[in-house]
Amino acid sequence: MAAVLLLAPLLTGLVRKLKARLQRRQGASVLQPYRDLVRLLRKEVVLAENASWLFRAAPYLIFAATWVAAALVPTFATGLYFTWSADLIAITALVGSARFFLSLAGMDAGTSFGGIGASREAMIASLAEPAMLLIVFSLALIAGSTQLSTVATVMASPDVGLRVSLGMALVALIMVAIAENARVPIDNPATHLELTMVHEAMVLEYSGRHLAMIEFAAALKLLLYVSLIACVFVPWGLAQPGSGALAHILGFTAYLAKLLVGGALLAVFETATAKMRVFRVPAFLGAALMLGLLGTLLLFVSRSL
Repeated sequence: MAAVLLLAPLLTGLVRKLKARLQRRQGASVLQPYRDLVRLLRKEVVLAENASWLFRAAPYLIFAATWVAAALVPTFATGLYFTWSADLIAITALVGSARFFLSLAGMDAGTSFGGIGASREAMIASLAEPAMLLIVFSLALIAGSTQLSTVATVMASPDVGLRVSLGMALVALIMVAIAENARVPIDNPATHLELTMVHEAMVLEYSGRHLAMIEFAAALKLLLYVSLIACVFVPWGLAQPGSGALAHILGFTAYLAKLLVGGALLAVFETATAKMRVFRVPAFLGAALMLGLLGTLLLFVSRSL
């Protein structure tokens, strides 16, 4: 839990730095997200007059749900203390709960931007969550379980090999991860244009420590999906239960390398891709939904695919 808490802002800073360098800009330091969080924690909280208790409690609920979900993913080792609860369906439910509270908080203040952002977030969730569940079903049919440690162990074995259904699940999971984290081409996390923003529209009324919790949760969510892709589809280097300290050190080093590669690929993709119109988002997520459905159907038709 401490590892994901410390590494999440670093991953966000790495992506921002690489994007800046690819755009021929100097860019801020990779440690800038840490400074931003400390600065926000020191600032005074300004609340709207008509904000309810939900508006004040939502940032902590969002942060707690996202932190737990990110910590449940086997990052550098399997068989950890909470392996029994590291279930793909439970992680999906935690992420969905965080989104639910964020949408409610966006509407609570009564601003038009918050309502627009919440409605767009609900539209994205209505397609992203079914696609995520179909990906979970595909992995469960192959591994025989939805527990992430079991899935990672099975995926690392030579018996799995290359499968068409796994390729579809990987592409669908990447598309869902882009949408869930409000990244290009779904949303641009660096802009505040009223007609295009989704995530930023819901948090415009937040300030101080409340905004710090939401920004921290967004960094944890990005780390969660990168870790999930690495755990399921690149499970090499994970320390096994009962292995020594050297195996855990090597596993943690491999995990850092996976984060570096994932952050670099995300920066390259966002630099080379333009943001799409909001009305095209359902087609993008619909493709992810169809890929997940086709992968599941292929596994039902032939277990060798």
